[in-house]
Amino acid sequence: MARKQDWVIGGLFLSALVIIIVVFWMSFGNISGGNITTISSGGDKIGLVELTGVIYDSGAIVHQLKTYGESHSIKAIVFRVNSPGGGVAASQEIYEQVRKIRESGKPIVVSMGSVAASGGYYVSCGADSIVADPGTTTGSIGVILESTNMEGLFKKLGLRVVVVKSGKFKDAGSPFRKMTPAERAYFQKYVDNAFYQFVRVVSKERHLSESDVLKIADGRIFTGEQALKLGLVDKMGTYEDAIQLAAKMAGIKGKPTLVKMRKRKISVFDLLFSDVQGLLGKIQSAPMLRYQMELNL
Repeated sequence: MARKQDWVIGGLFLSALVIIIVVFWMSFGNISGGNITTISSGGDKIGLVELTGVIYDSGAIVHQLKTYGESHSIKAIVFRVNSPGGGVAASQEIYEQVRKIRESGKPIVVSMGSVAASGGYYVSCGADSIVADPGTTTGSIGVILESTNMEGLFKKLGLRVVVVKSGKFKDAGSPFRKMTPAERAYFQKYVDNAFYQFVRVVSKERHLSESDVLKIADGRIFTGEQALKLGLVDKMGTYEDAIQLAAKMAGIKGKPTLVKMRKRKISVFDLLFSDVQGLLGKIQSAPMLRYQMELNL
């Protein structure tokens, strides 16, 4: 039995290590330094911010948006979103920065890529205009919270977790036991609150009644063409169309200069020693609210 338990512990450790590495590499798209690089030359500058992949953290994207928003040399911003969503709080923080830029008077246009759903749609709502391709996957307005139940597996392995807690909900969502009816009701209220926050933002930013938003806010995804008919996006167009729209809104004559933050190079030292605690925090060890599209085909 001891060898069997050692094997199980080793397997769990290896799985955790693989998850850490995957999360780390998936986070590269949102890591950037402070340097700005020119993509194309021309007239006045347009800042390009790219959100790619699952939204784990808002820091890098908010930093880029804020930098461009405060720069007098940047006349407009194109926010390229290609994300299925992610953490609720991180999505909200990015949305708030987009909204602040819009309200400052600097044009900001969202260009939706292949996927801009759930949290990816949420962050887009703060822009002056949302441009999507006809085949863009968007929508998925909703919230999800998941917890893995490993109780059966632990019983087969002869393992039992002993918990000492200060209140009945302190270990709610524990993967080592079944969820009680009281805990399910508790989590449902938790999810519903975050859901209505999403609904209120869509209603406000898209000038739709909450009742109309609720009719389509059941997790369904839409093509860009369907989203246009529902009032969720403003225009059909490509990435280049979004750039031209931003230039027009900023009063830029001729071809604009595109600039974006240069990604910071990741060293072996970073991989092994940088902010391990922060990286571990990205791994879902407890139920976490997510504005994220779930699609397994």
